[in-house]
Amino acid sequence: MQSKFNLLGRNLFDLDDYSTDEIVAILEATQVMKQINLRDYKKLPTLKGKTVCTLFFENSTRTRMSFELAASRMSADVVSFSAETSALAKGESLQDTVYTLNAMGIDLYIVRHSCPGSPQLVHKHSSKPVINAGDGRHAHPTQALLDIFSIWERLGSLKGLRIAIVGDVTHSRVVRSNLIGMKKLGAEVVVCGPRTLVPGYLPEIYGCEVEYDLKTALKNADVVMGLRMQIERQREGLFPGLDEYTRHYVLSKETIRWAKKDALIMHPGPMNRGIEILPEIADSEQSLILKQVANGVNVRMAILFLMLGGKA
Repeated sequence: MQSKFNLLGRNLFDLDDYSTDEIVAILEATQVMKQINLRDYKKLPTLKGKTVCTLFFENSTRTRMSFELAASRMSADVVSFSAETSALAKGESLQDTVYTLNAMGIDLYIVRHSCPGSPQLVHKHSSKPVINAGDGRHAHPTQALLDIFSIWERLGSLKGLRIAIVGDVTHSRVVRSNLIGMKKLGAEVVVCGPRTLVPGYLPEIYGCEVEYDLKTALKNADVVMGLRMQIERQREGLFPGLDEYTRHYVLSKETIRWAKKDALIMHPGPMNRGIEILPEIADSEQSLILKQVANGVNVRMAILFLMLGGKA
């Protein structure tokens, strides 16, 4: 597998660093990886001799396992780092942690951290390629790529599609990366939620629409994506209560009728069933939610392959 775009040694901090053509090249490489996986190959020698480190300072299920499975399927060695059981708990700095790992021969770092800019800091101290697996409220580019791929695979293109994203936009790093990628591929994106959870400045920065009424936001939508209602932020008093949120913004059979009849349903997970989305929608034939999870492995295989110079 060859790409005319050379991503070897590149970082993936967010999608604003990648051109439209480069994003499409990643999607095309993902399609190849998916075809390979469908042939039931358990191991490919693609990245044999490479060592990948998942450097996670926040809890994760889907993202971490997806990256580790992607690297393992291509025969890379995987070093799994957990902050809770590391020398960081004894006072070691992030800088010294990276120096230590680097001395062990890491070829690429996959970083999740609560502080925006942490992936750039890891790259500064390691000089190795870094993939951002989520940094605070800032960005989550591989989640956006798997979301975009799931739509691209089903509908063939994002150009001209109306995509509605509903929920806690303020605290979502997924939204920011998706807005960049979806707009670059020609989609029309509208974000919707309570006024306290949807920043009014988004149109100026990302070129999206902002709506606070769900019916208006879903009108003529080709794709509807729910976001996790971040219950841990309830104490900040940004909305009266979960019941109030559900009454106005839940994705259900009733509310989804405002979108196009065959609108695709998505959610980056984890889901709070019964709060931002009902099971009748999450588990429907229109839902791509489980396909998003499966596509995450393929997307991350493609990115690792392109960034590490794998051999086809």
